[in-house]
Amino acid sequence: MTKRVRKAVLPVAGLGTRVLPVARATPKNLLNVFDRPILSYVVEEARAAGIEHFIFITSRGQGAIEDYFDGNPEIEGALEAKGKTDVLAEVRRDILPPGSMSFIRQMAPLGLGHAVWCARELIGDEPFAVILPDMLMAAKTPAMAQTVAAYEKVGGNIVVVESVPDSETHKYGIVALDGQDGRISKMTGMVEKPAQGTAPSNLIISGRYILQPEIFPLLERQGKGAGGEIQLTDSMIELMKSQDFHALEYEGTTYDCGDKIGLLKANIAFALDRPEFADAARAAIKDLL
Repeated sequence: MTKRVRKAVLPVAGLGTRVLPVARATPKNLLNVFDRPILSYVVEEARAAGIEHFIFITSRGQGAIEDYFDGNPEIEGALEAKGKTDVLAEVRRDILPPGSMSFIRQMAPLGLGHAVWCARELIGDEPFAVILPDMLMAAKTPAMAQTVAAYEKVGGNIVVVESVPDSETHKYGIVALDGQDGRISKMTGMVEKPAQGTAPSNLIISGRYILQPEIFPLLERQGKGAGGEIQLTDSMIELMKSQDFHALEYEGTTYDCGDKIGLLKANIAFALDRPEFADAARAAIKDLL
């Protein structure tokens, strides 16, 4: 019987170089997507999948993330006094229960694999999710809920993927599959940015994973890889020798909010998806064009 996925690691320590200069003053994952920060959507997605404990891997100057998910008595009291109950409910929706958040300093930008390894003591011997907040996923069934459902069906390790045109595969990490069987397929390998025309599929590694705790000793021993960083994919490839990995082609649309144009697209898409604002947003876009 598979253990339930209760914990998620959210690596938020990145410097946000692709969205500078704004990331100098505001952690990139608190940048706005319409009327909420990126992390608000990501945490909501994870909560809908049954995640109970959020482990944020942070760096210096990111205390605002911790404050965002805490209560704010001054703002809440002012809204309550003015009878602004709708706004108060919006403010309180992101407050996480006591004991459900942990914050770990990564100390140095040594890569995604190192960020995940930093959470080892809090994860213990449980399977866990890894959620990359830069990748904001819009889906009718939240992406993490789709991932957990796949895990409950096949167990092991799950990597969320999505298709790109064959001409784009050289830009991404690509999975190799043992044939394709619907949206969940057994993986045989991964390759980072394959030379054009050599990719084993057109499915790129996206921003959601479920991994088994046996990944941690592999990360512990692993040396630096591409970019001089400890790469998560290197240890995943090693773990694949002893454990099953499946790729889940999720149903939804991904917006890369670590990129200026990706963030702009997310703002437009999420505004248009809100029934109470959609007409006004559409009119504003039309005026600009």
